[in-house]
Amino acid sequence: MTDFTFYDENSAPEDSRKLMVGAIQAYGFLPNLYAGQAEAPALLEGYLSLSTIFNTTDLSETERQIILMTNNRLNGCDYCMAAHTTISQGANVEEDVIESLRTGVAIKNQKLEALRVYSARVNETKGWVNQDDLNALFEAGYSKQTALEVIVGTALKVMSTYANHILKTPIDDAFVANTWSTDMSE
Repeated sequence: MTDFTFYDENSAPEDSRKLMVGAIQAYGFLPNLYAGQAEAPALLEGYLSLSTIFNTTDLSETERQIILMTNNRLNGCDYCMAAHTTISQGANVEEDVIESLRTGVAIKNQKLEALRVYSARVNETKGWVNQDDLNALFEAGYSKQTALEVIVGTALKVMSTYANHILKTPIDDAFVANTWSTDMSE
């Protein structure tokens, strides 16, 4: 299989360098995901831009992580699960919610569980959800806007999980304590 290069801010293609410097300033290190995505500056820019857009939704940090981690688990992305577990912990997402997302079991909070189930349905059906799926989301207290904002998070995870599968992205030291693998969710 092809080996991909994981760049730093000095060796990356020119159009990726500024984005990588911004990531280092924001996080204090360059995540391996970005180092690999730098090969395709449009992918790196698209991922970072869509991340910013997703953060402007009406969803709370916990709700955004539910969407992202549900997609990470379903897409089998070891890197993303480790990274988003760490991010969720830093954002004070409740530990039982994080554990549910890592294992694919129901979240105790019924509203958050409805979002997890709906996010899984969007992923599993490639967006072909049915009226029952929408009704369950709405009955839990979410809106039509939420139903569509889940797509933004799902699209974001397509970009990162698919890239990580192709790149075989190594888990960063910052995330290694939260290593996860697909067999952990069974």
